[in-house]
Amino acid sequence: MPEPDSGTRPETVTAPGAAPGAEPPGPFRVRPIATRRGPDPKQDRAARTRLLVLTAAAELFTARGFRHTSVQEVADRVGMTKGAVYFHYPTKEALAVAVVEQHYARWPLLLAGVTAEGRGPLETAERLLAGAALAFRDDVVVQAGTRLQVERPQIDAELPTPYVDWTELLAGLLSRAEALGELRAGVRPRTAARSLVAAFFGTQHISDVLHERAYVVERWSETAELLFRAIRAE
Repeated sequence: MPEPDSGTRPETVTAPGAAPGAEPPGPFRVRPIATRRGPDPKQDRAARTRLLVLTAAAELFTARGFRHTSVQEVADRVGMTKGAVYFHYPTKEALAVAVVEQHYARWPLLLAGVTAEGRGPLETAERLLAGAALAFRDDVVVQAGTRLQVERPQIDAELPTPYVDWTELLAGLLSRAEALGELRAGVRPRTAARSLVAAFFGTQHISDVLHERAYVVERWSETAELLFRAIRAE
């Protein structure tokens, strides 16, 4: 069935301090992934340890991938025993799932920050993708989550389908931009959204392969200038 080419989906996010369990409608809503999990940390020290383990796993997953990363290597990286790591994350899949969930948790924060700037929808879309490029350059959890999504057949967990939320978010923004006369005549919001997502994730992938994303911000800036000029109303 062909996808509709118009229509706006909400792109709000849960505000800081919202009730536990609340989630935004539309893109970037919270989707816990089914897997075995360790106990929720009850003390700040346990939470810090859990974060150290997750960050170490993200660094190794980014550099070596899921298959070639072992729990023992994660333990060695943080100076813990393997048993201590298993207390927080009972399987390697649980570690991978935690990294992917934290990858997706980055985007509502980015969206909330850009939305708070009060810009028009087309400029908001530009700012979101520019912020995502920075995250891909600087945030190891974002980098690892992306690699784990590519390696999803190797992971015994049902990871979220990538790219869908970004496409929905941008389609909504571009639909609003169309209604405000910000889009060039004849540009279809959902088609443009799909093209932006393909261009962005293609750019970050090529930048990763060639330069470990050292220049992803610059390469995306070049691409974004061309694409947004093509769809912006004169």
